[in-house]
Amino acid sequence: MQIPKRKPAKFKSCRFDPYISQQRYNNLKKELTKLQKNVQPKLALQVQELAEMGDFSENAAYQIAKGKLRYINTRILEIKDILKNAKIIKKPKNKNTVQIGHTVLVKFNKKKLKFKILGASESNPSKNIISHLSPLGSALLGKSVGDEIMANGNGYKIVRIK
Repeated sequence: MQIPKRKPAKFKSCRFDPYISQQRYNNLKKELTKLQKNVQPKLALQVQELAEMGDFSENAAYQIAKGKLRYINTRILEIKDILKNAKIIKKPKNKNTVQIGHTVLVKFNKKKLKFKILGASESNPSKNIISHLSPLGSALLGKSVGDEIMANGNGYKIVRIK
């Protein structure tokens, strides 16, 4: 069974980003195990029991259970696909240039801001975790301490890489 692919329209420019942290990889493995061992079998049994009640067209409980099972099956396929294509972000040893996995301290408008650069699926700007595909993240990659960059119309100076 294949993962349903979204038709290219609104999300045409979006691309899959395989970079994830080890923690995210482990969380996805746990979620997959839970879905396969606990949730999916229970829902399949519930669908089977509701199917035995007959007349599918007027059995709302059956339709709801079937929808939940379909959602769980799709999620299992999505997680398997993510895990199969995942590239684990390892802590970079080179601290001379910015790489995925680094935490970067930058100076912006006389303020110091700290950003962790991870994959797109883990970005959370409110927690200062940015994607390596974001304008700021991609501008920082490959730069060194002291370099000045422009991103989103703003100037940033790299203070520290860790």
